[in-house]
Amino acid sequence: MSLANGRPYLAIPGPSVMPDAVLNAMHAASPNIYEGALPEMVAGLIPDLRAVARTSGDVAIYIANGHGAWEAALANTVAPGEKVLIPATGRFGFGWGEMAEGLGIEVEMLDFGRQTPIDPDAVAAALRADTGQKIKAVLAVHVDTSSSLRNDIAALRQALDEVGHPALLMADCIASLVCDRFEMDAWGADVTLTGSQKGLMVPPGLGFVFFNARAAAQRAAMPRVSRYWDWAPRADPQAFYQYSCGTAPTHHLLGLRAALDLIHAEGLEAIWTRHATLARAIWAAAEAWGTSGPLRLNVADPAHRSHAVTALRLGAPFGARLRAWTESQAGVTLGIGLGMSEPDDPNGTGFFRFGHMGHVNAHMVLGLLGTVEAGLAAQNIPFGPGALSAAAKVIAEAAPG
Repeated sequence: MSLANGRPYLAIPGPSVMPDAVLNAMHAASPNIYEGALPEMVAGLIPDLRAVARTSGDVAIYIANGHGAWEAALANTVAPGEKVLIPATGRFGFGWGEMAEGLGIEVEMLDFGRQTPIDPDAVAAALRADTGQKIKAVLAVHVDTSSSLRNDIAALRQALDEVGHPALLMADCIASLVCDRFEMDAWGADVTLTGSQKGLMVPPGLGFVFFNARAAAQRAAMPRVSRYWDWAPRADPQAFYQYSCGTAPTHHLLGLRAALDLIHAEGLEAIWTRHATLARAIWAAAEAWGTSGPLRLNVADPAHRSHAVTALRLGAPFGARLRAWTESQAGVTLGIGLGMSEPDDPNGTGFFRFGHMGHVNAHMVLGLLGTVEAGLAAQNIPFGPGALSAAAKVIAEAAPG
C-alpha cells in the first residue's frame, strides 16, 4: 500500500513550490515580443527586482540558471589570467570556482568546511597577502544550498575595507534572495546574483545579476565581454530584444510579474519573518528527534543557519532510506545530500535536506515534519519524542492571535 496518491510535495531546496498565480500567469498564448504589453510589463519588472535585492544599482536578466548567472558575473568583471578569491562553505563555493577556472581565471580557494561559516579575518589575511592586488573579486555564497550555511556578507565588506583592497565583493544569493534577509547596498556587495527557481517562485530558467557603479566601472575596463553575457545592453536596453539578446523568455517573465506582485503584497520584511519562523520550527523538530537518535542538524549554531534550506545528517544508509520512503509512501520529496560525502559515505546517502523557501506556510512545514517522523518510525530509525509539538509551539508563539 502507498499513501502517496494525491498532490505531491516537492520539499527540495529548488525548484521551489510555485504559487497558482504564477502558474496561471504562465498559462497564456505567446505574446508579441516586439511591442505592446510584454515590453511595457518588463520595464516595470526592473524597479521591483531592485527592491527585492535592496539596491539602487542595475540588473541584467538572462535566460539562464544560477550557473549562467555565475558566468555572467565573472565575464563582465574578471579577464582570463586574472585572479579571484573564494571562501567556500559547501559545494556551491567550489562550483563557482570551477566556473571561473573554465574561463581561464586563477582561483585562490579558502575552504571553511561544511559546518562553519566564512571567517572574515581569514579572508582579510588572504587579501593582505595579495600585495600586488591581483585579486579582482571575492566570490562569496550567501547561503550554500548544499550545507545550509549562511554567511555574513557585510562582515566580508568590512574585511575588504579594513585591508583597503579594491577587489569587488560578489554575493551568490541563489538560495537566499527573498528568503533570508539580504541588503545589497547596505551590506556593500558590488555584484549580486540569483535565479528564478527558489525564493522568486518561478520555474528554472531566469538568471539575474545586479551590479553597482564600481562593478560597472570594472566592466568598462574589460578588454572584451562576450555578446551574450555582456550586462551593459541588458541593463540599459535601446530595444526590448536587448533584455534577452534575442527572443525573450516570455512565459517566465509573465510568471515573474505574478511572483513579484505576490512578494510586494506580502512585504519583504513579512516574508523574511515567515521564513525565519518556519525555519525555527524545523530546527526545533530536528533537535527533538536528535535527543534519542542519530539525526543531527548540519549547522550547530542557529545564527549561521539558512532560513531557506536545512541540511541534516542521519548517517548512511538512513538518509537515502528515509528519502525513498517519504517519496514513495507519502508523496513528499526531500533533497539529496548534495556535496556532503564522507569517507565512509562517498555518495552522501547519510544526508538529506529540507527546502523551505518561497511559497511555503505553516501547514506545509508541519505536514513535512509529520511525514518525516512517520518515515523515521517506518524505517526503524531511532528518534527522540516531542518533535511535532516543539515545531507547533514555535508556530503558535509566533502567531498567537
